[in-house]
Amino acid sequence: MLTSLIRGALTQRLVVVVLALVLCAFGLREATRLSVDAFPDVTNVQVQIATEATGRSPEEIERFVTVPLEIAMTGLPGIVEMRSLNKSGLSIITLVFTDKTDVYFARQLVMERLMEIGPNMPPGITPVLGPVSTGLGEVYQYTLDHPDDGQRALTPAELAERRIVQDWVVRPLLRSIPGVAEINSQGGYVRQYQVLVKPDRLLHHNVSIGQVYEAIANNNANASGGILPQRAEQYLIRGVGLIRTLDDIANIVVREQNGVPLYVRDLAEVTLGHEVRQGAIIKGGYTESVSGIVLMMRGGNAKQIVSRVKQRVDEINSKGMLPGGLQIVPYYDRTELVDSALWTVGKVLIEGIFLVVVILFLFLGDVRSSLIVVATLIIAPLTTFIMMNRYGISANLMSLGGLAIAIGLMVDATVVVVENVFHRLGLAPAGASRVRVILDATQEVATPTVFGIVIIMLVFLPLMTLQGIEGKMFAPLALTIVIALGASLLVSLFLSPVLCSYILKGGADHDTRFIAVLKTAYLKLLDRALSRQRATLAVAVGLLLGSLALFPFLGKSFMPTMKEGALTPQINRVPSISLDESIRLEMGAMKSIAGVPGVRMVVSKLGRGESPADPAGPNESDPIVLLDPKSGRTQDEVDEDIRQRLSTIPGVQIVLSQPISERVDEMVTGVRSQLAVKIFGDDLADLRRVSEQVARLLRSVEGARDIRLERLSGQQALTIDIDRKAIARHGINVAEVHNLIETAIGGKEVSKLYEGERRFGIAVRFPEGARNSVENIRNTLLRAPDGALVPLYSVATIELRDGPAQISRESAKRRVVVGANVEGRDLGGFVEEVERRIAAEIQLPEGFYFVFGGQFENMERAMSTLAVIVPITIVAIFFLLFMLFKSIKLATLIILVLPFASIGGVIGLAVTGEYLSVPASVGFIALWGIAVLNGVVLVTSIRRLRDDGLDVLKAVREGCVQRFRPVMMTATVALLGLVPFLFATGPGSEVQKPLAVVVIGGLISSTLLTLVVLPALYRWFDDHNLEA
Repeated sequence: MLTSLIRGALTQRLVVVVLALVLCAFGLREATRLSVDAFPDVTNVQVQIATEATGRSPEEIERFVTVPLEIAMTGLPGIVEMRSLNKSGLSIITLVFTDKTDVYFARQLVMERLMEIGPNMPPGITPVLGPVSTGLGEVYQYTLDHPDDGQRALTPAELAERRIVQDWVVRPLLRSIPGVAEINSQGGYVRQYQVLVKPDRLLHHNVSIGQVYEAIANNNANASGGILPQRAEQYLIRGVGLIRTLDDIANIVVREQNGVPLYVRDLAEVTLGHEVRQGAIIKGGYTESVSGIVLMMRGGNAKQIVSRVKQRVDEINSKGMLPGGLQIVPYYDRTELVDSALWTVGKVLIEGIFLVVVILFLFLGDVRSSLIVVATLIIAPLTTFIMMNRYGISANLMSLGGLAIAIGLMVDATVVVVENVFHRLGLAPAGASRVRVILDATQEVATPTVFGIVIIMLVFLPLMTLQGIEGKMFAPLALTIVIALGASLLVSLFLSPVLCSYILKGGADHDTRFIAVLKTAYLKLLDRALSRQRATLAVAVGLLLGSLALFPFLGKSFMPTMKEGALTPQINRVPSISLDESIRLEMGAMKSIAGVPGVRMVVSKLGRGESPADPAGPNESDPIVLLDPKSGRTQDEVDEDIRQRLSTIPGVQIVLSQPISERVDEMVTGVRSQLAVKIFGDDLADLRRVSEQVARLLRSVEGARDIRLERLSGQQALTIDIDRKAIARHGINVAEVHNLIETAIGGKEVSKLYEGERRFGIAVRFPEGARNSVENIRNTLLRAPDGALVPLYSVATIELRDGPAQISRESAKRRVVVGANVEGRDLGGFVEEVERRIAAEIQLPEGFYFVFGGQFENMERAMSTLAVIVPITIVAIFFLLFMLFKSIKLATLIILVLPFASIGGVIGLAVTGEYLSVPASVGFIALWGIAVLNGVVLVTSIRRLRDDGLDVLKAVREGCVQRFRPVMMTATVALLGLVPFLFATGPGSEVQKPLAVVVIGGLISSTLLTLVVLPALYRWFDDHNLEA
């Protein structure tokens, strides 16, 4: 069948060429439509439920909000994990679903359950769903600046004005862009109309704060009176009573006595203020600012969406669409990372193609044959782009990295075919039909080539079975390689012979000078190996044992860290710190970072923005440090400098990460560290004690950096514990006391004031002087039903108590996490030591247990999956080889190449100091594929010579001579295609390097062993006599 297809292609040559050109045109069109991002989106399918309950403690949030919601969510179809975070005033529940679940279906399921439980929630508390975004969602961040700002500190009035512009002008303009999920505003002051009720005026007029609250609530509404028909017309009847100005609030009547109205202005000062701030934005360490974060929809095309945002921003800035001459100034733009990541891969692709062409010319000494091979390098990637679009694979570091790895593999099949055609045309007698010679030459190598390439494709299939992060990372890589190889196989069998018939001249049968020199040296080595077969085998086995001895010394890690060109040095202060103090300290820290050579800009997010899914407290800062590529300093050097400067700040936890990796770690595992020791238990005091012991132990382990401990204490709370007997004596109930606390001290929003489309809250509370100390709160007066005035301290115990800053839960059980990053040693060895020491040194209370998570969890899962799949793949390869040769002996001989091929890979990792990570494992997989292909090419040739009647030794030597050039070419081309990865710098090169090291090292050893050890072994595996 294969022969007739090749014959068909050669008889319809023009049709084949036209089809190839059409395919190229489609490929180019699809290449422009590819979804582009820096990294594959590895975030799992998750839905977040955020619930705000201002002022409530973490324990109350857990009891009244989180636990009922968790009970309601259990048993949802497709749910695999449920974790929650309870902080002061905020509950965030993260529900993780299987990867097959559609995120919108998952949200629908969660929404239905929320509607069921809604009526049972405490009054005024409404759970909402987080935005449909992912860990890679924050694609564009900006501040609102004025050209004349310079480096001065902005005033509160300017910050309030800019926040209004951000919320009511910029946000609607940017949110309407297709692909944008949400704009998260942060910083500045949110305007609020405030009624500051004076306690002495309330006493004087014998009025409660509740009456003021009700009066305002009842005086801010419009009403409809239906329709008034008037002969041929009809009028709408509208009652207009909305508050429009501060004076309208001041002139509201609270009550009337003896014909004299008592106005709000008689009891309170009505003024413009701001809502209680949850966070701030600090720019460059010299001023506060107002910022917006653009969140991209899940599965969006980052480059396209950011391009749309930038177009809209340019339009807004150039047309002066913002009031007061304000401009949108970006400080984080994902396209910078996307472009540099794609440039890294693109450069490697181009360099690889160039090296491949040079090698082909050196080996064949013929430009025309090199050009035919280049056709494969054009058509195969373009076909891959078509299929990537079809299967929704984005163009990112991993998928395009797959193409770059495949460059060397793609040309293998074409090289074998073209080399054989070139060789046969040189030997063809004058007057022989060119097409016939080409057909015979192609046919001769077609079967082993098909089997060889199918084996390489099969070798990559295990990667498609990986789960979790590693699956989302490497499945696109494997898929692009398989697609590219499939395309290259079709090109080699059907297009290459056609192109050969058009442009290839009869190849001279003598070798090029380059090959002649190599072949002479090789034949000397081969003759020596064949004459001393046992010694050759002993050396090979010795090398294998040596590399196996090295294996335990190779460190293990999950993934090398990708350098994003930006840093996030998070600073975590004591939980009870006030926002103002936090801002003051953050200013100093940011000024220090801004002074580090190589830092272009620093903007810090302190606390949380308006997005309910943002859990940061006022004690947590999340700065973005943008690096200056022109400074000539590496990211690691800047990182170290920042670490040194921040280490002088007393009493804080500092964790250095990068914007994307930090978000992804947190969203996927709920932890922002490479290793997370999770301690499960019920009692908070015990959890705190054990977690502190674990943190101390981690600090003493070599290689531990950025120890992060969830704080289970330090949140000071002024507790007003109501004495029920005391309130009973005065006839006061609990609700009245709580009402006073919520309104007078906390400040309660009554209603909204509308300014056109904009709306702002109206809040009632005491002036700051009446509520800014414990003493003032103690002396706050309650009114009993008989009119008596009762101070708060006489009906309640008022004292400061220490409580947890946050309570984390996972699978409906409390847990605390101690996180650590690992530097200077491998993750696997680090975790082993930690596990051993924890088991020996830490005694757990009853019912408590440990779970190790973070990146380590992913590494364990990836390694255990590969441990099952790789042997199955080797069995499948063996089966294919058996089908090809119909001989168990020869199939075994080629499988024996695999361990010998690995020698160079292991030595390569040991020499370069790279760890055995998932990319290195992928390297070994690719290496085995190429080694098997070369083994198949060589053994097929020897077998054919044996069939022609040559004895074993002659057949082996002659087969090696004939196949020396194609074996050397395929190996060298595959090797040189990856050399640019060794020297690549830029985002993503760190991930590709271990892979390139393994393949390059392995190919050097495997080619040598294929050409020397395999011929030496062949005599023992020869099955020709058996068949005869």
